[in-house]
Amino acid sequence: MFARISQLAAAVPAIEAFAGVDELNTRIGEIARDHPDRTELSRIGSSRLGEPLWSLTVHGGPRHVVVVAAVHPNEPVGGLTSVQLAGLLAEDDELREELGCTWHIVPCVDPDGTRLNEPWFTPPMTLESYGRSFYRPAPDEQVEWSFPFSYKGHFFDRVLPETVALMRLIDETKPMLLCSLHNGEFGGVFYYLSRATDALNEQLAALPLNLGLPLHTGEGEAAFIEQIAPAVFRSFTAEEECDFMLELGIDPARRTGGASSGAYAARYGTAYLATEVPYWADARADDHTPLDISYAALLVERGRHTAETTRVLEGVLAATRADLTVRSPFLRATEAFLPYLADAAESDLARAARPESERPAVVAERFHSTSGIQSARIRFGGMLLRALAAEIAIGNGTPAIRGGHDRLAGVYARWLAEAEMPQPIPLAKLVGVQLGAILATATAIGE
Repeated sequence: MFARISQLAAAVPAIEAFAGVDELNTRIGEIARDHPDRTELSRIGSSRLGEPLWSLTVHGGPRHVVVVAAVHPNEPVGGLTSVQLAGLLAEDDELREELGCTWHIVPCVDPDGTRLNEPWFTPPMTLESYGRSFYRPAPDEQVEWSFPFSYKGHFFDRVLPETVALMRLIDETKPMLLCSLHNGEFGGVFYYLSRATDALNEQLAALPLNLGLPLHTGEGEAAFIEQIAPAVFRSFTAEEECDFMLELGIDPARRTGGASSGAYAARYGTAYLATEVPYWADARADDHTPLDISYAALLVERGRHTAETTRVLEGVLAATRADLTVRSPFLRATEAFLPYLADAAESDLARAARPESERPAVVAERFHSTSGIQSARIRFGGMLLRALAAEIAIGNGTPAIRGGHDRLAGVYARWLAEAEMPQPIPLAKLVGVQLGAILATATAIGE
């Protein structure tokens, strides 16, 4: 079966651009219209701004799989994957019957946020076009991290309408597998799994390698996340994150989000897969050559750069705050993420002081460090620029706001000049990896 899955992953046709909300809705609707005998299009809810949320059901067996795209609206590869998967399952009777599953495919669970990113979906995609039109919601406004949560006195119940829709879909289907489609920016492919086997781990690693893409085998997105195989990490929980923050002396109350979709679905025995693919590949993500610098020194370097980035953004925000009149999504996100950046800097400096950090760093760790700093600058600097530009656009261009915008624009231009800009990966390869990972995991979990 995996040989066929690999062929399907490699056979994804060329894709010229990311798909926006309207295109995704149109394409998923066309699949439902063209295959009425095996598909069903259902509205599962509404967004905060009133947009319908759609799920395409492809009937194929008693076990259920839920596939969700745009859980983070700055990650549009999953939208392309969702319509590719839906079309494949609707058209390929043999594949659908062999898998023996009924599929529930949500091509865009956060249309409001996705529309705010659409300006950079048009090619050519550059780091500047991406950063200046970037939007990632504040943690408590993310579908992926706004499920109910209560742990050690920390409580979250500000569940979003989009999250309620996804909760309802999970409750109704009690899926054997939940696939959350993600993508990052630089480096290699990696996965989060709640239920792994050696065979599945090997298959997931083989998919990107077969398409000429590197794996991300360096450190995880956070130090407490367990790597269970090359490029495969165990899916983590909000409880684990809180415990890690307590261990480092950081107040978990600074964490403003809730639990994840995978944690919510676990009550039904649901396995969880998140597939993370980058826009820009870099072989250093899988290079474990030792460096002439200790891991502790690398952590200190990253912590200091992150702290400096935070100070720059906090300074601009403080200088303009009194004149700000629009609680735009960009402002809410900036205000929410700056404490996270400060905590990340504090965490790195605290970990650097631990004895186990006194070892040689490797190339993959250096790459993760430098790309993380670059990502923070490009993402959060871009969102604050958008927040200030929004004020100017409505005629609130006070001297403080215009001055803050100009100062940040100058720093941002320097950050862009210092950033590395590798060649983008063909979108068909990214879709192929996600498509193959979904099919391989569904096969393994269903056995």
